[in-house]
Amino acid sequence: MSKAAKLSGFPEWLPQDRIIEERVLDLLKHTFELNGFAAVNVRAVEPLSILAKDGEIDKEIFTLGRLHSEGKERNPLGLHFDLTVPTARYVLENAGHLNFPFKRYSIQPVWRGERPQDGRFREFIQADIDVIGDEVLADHFEVEIPLVMVQAFDALRELGVPEAGIVANNRKLLEGFARGLGLDDVTSVLRAIDKLDKIGPEKVEELLIETAGADQTQAKQCLRLAEIESGTSAFAEDVIALGVEHPLLNEGIATLVALLDSANRLHPGAVKAQLKIARGLDYYTGTVYETFLKGHESLGSVASGGRYDALAKTDKKVYPGVGMSLGVSRLMSRLVGANRALTATRGVPTAVLVAVTAEDQRPEADQIATALRRRGIPVDVSPSADKFGKQIRFAERRGIPFVWFPSAETGSEVKDIRTGEQVSADPDLWAPPEEDIWPRVLRVDAE
Repeated sequence: MSKAAKLSGFPEWLPQDRIIEERVLDLLKHTFELNGFAAVNVRAVEPLSILAKDGEIDKEIFTLGRLHSEGKERNPLGLHFDLTVPTARYVLENAGHLNFPFKRYSIQPVWRGERPQDGRFREFIQADIDVIGDEVLADHFEVEIPLVMVQAFDALRELGVPEAGIVANNRKLLEGFARGLGLDDVTSVLRAIDKLDKIGPEKVEELLIETAGADQTQAKQCLRLAEIESGTSAFAEDVIALGVEHPLLNEGIATLVALLDSANRLHPGAVKAQLKIARGLDYYTGTVYETFLKGHESLGSVASGGRYDALAKTDKKVYPGVGMSLGVSRLMSRLVGANRALTATRGVPTAVLVAVTAEDQRPEADQIATALRRRGIPVDVSPSADKFGKQIRFAERRGIPFVWFPSAETGSEVKDIRTGEQVSADPDLWAPPEEDIWPRVLRVDAE
């Protein structure tokens, strides 16, 4: 097979880095399960009619074409771009078997056909949590979701992940403000404001005028609103001072005030109001969240989400939900990239390499390996019966700390090849130190 051309945007970590990713995933799963979320996996594909209806993301969907298909596909499919849309479909199909409110997490690949750049990929892992209700969903879940993410980032701090800050806004606040100004194309207003960090205030003002039908005064009012941020509910006074009135605006302010007061009572400083947060997906209807790593704000949001009241619905029922997704691959780009923050003690799970003195003695080596594995010790057997020096170097290159030397005459011995210490050992009794049994993840600055 000839060497394939490299595809950008599809990360493939080396074994040592994959160990780091697995540790990140373990910490996230543990946090989610501590908070009562059950694991769910959803299929990779959805009908395009479902995927391409809730925002500008439809331009980035990877569509699927069947090779050797006869005629045009009647129901074209695409790879899911997030885990919220397929979860809504999953809930509709399985509602009769679920208990509500339904709390679930999913950690799976998603695909977006965007331009690859720092921290942005075409295929990446998301860790997603959602709470979905039957007809109604209590407001307190809008507080619980970001606080679970706060716990997740706190757990990741042991790996040296920078401190994270969650900012929140409310789509009703934004919509009410727009309608209070006399702007009816709310979707265009939200999409323009959502681009503020990417293109700056002057370009956003132009977008508001060109796409949302705003005049210059209305556009500048929108920008004044987007400038407001606060760690407390005092932001409400700044919004009111802008002189815009609308019932939906009042509802959005009240919901955001309640969120900040409740969240910061439980976890002071956990959530701040930032009124430029809009989120580009149209299915959000209430609170929206974004999360930034302190000192790495240029990376963009590493966890985002919000409330959606009508994404999962039938003619007779609606299942409102709220959730957040953490971009695991984006986070990994900061942990193992050019400015590596983490390393693994070895790139293979193996703690012990059993040496083979001669090929006719391989069955004895296999028996020793089996005995150690039964006791939960990860073991590999040397692939060839080379000189012991070569087998030791084979272990060294892989970071395997111990080499086991079988001997029918004098008994087995095991050597710590880092220190040179060699001792007699019984495969039914000997074990490596606890810290050596499995690879550990270390901070580079702590090595």
